Amino acid sequence: VQLQASGGGLVQAGGSLRLSCTASGRAGSLYGMGWFRQAPGKEREFVAGMTWNGSSRIYAGSVKGRFTISRDVAKNTVYLQMNSLKPDDTANYYCAAGYPGRAVVRTTISDYDYWGQGTQVTVSS
Repeated sequence: VQLQASGGGLVQAGGSLRLSCTASGRAGSLYGMGWFRQAPGKEREFVAGMTWNGSSRIYAGSVKGRFTISRDVAKNTVYLQMNSLKPDDTANYYCAAGYPGRAVVRTTISDYDYWGQGTQVTVSS
């Protein structure tokens, strides 16, 4: 499975961005999907994830109520809609795929087998 992330950019605080992650390769739609982020000098952290069929979604506390993860199965694409952005959201955002066919969202890096290249989000104050 190959993942291609896009949609990052520079936005003012309070603004919105939508990140996209398109999967290609064998059986991409069967994988659970997640978004992680990494700010300079910090560890990569879980942001949002969903199971392969969308039955379960989980968000980090810091983004809950502001970010929404969704997927378009026909397009093999997962989205992260980010609203009410804050300067603390500034980071490189990565999409990831893992735990095929499982019913519970995974939140740890080691549970994901495939990673996109990252897309930079910068929120100015």
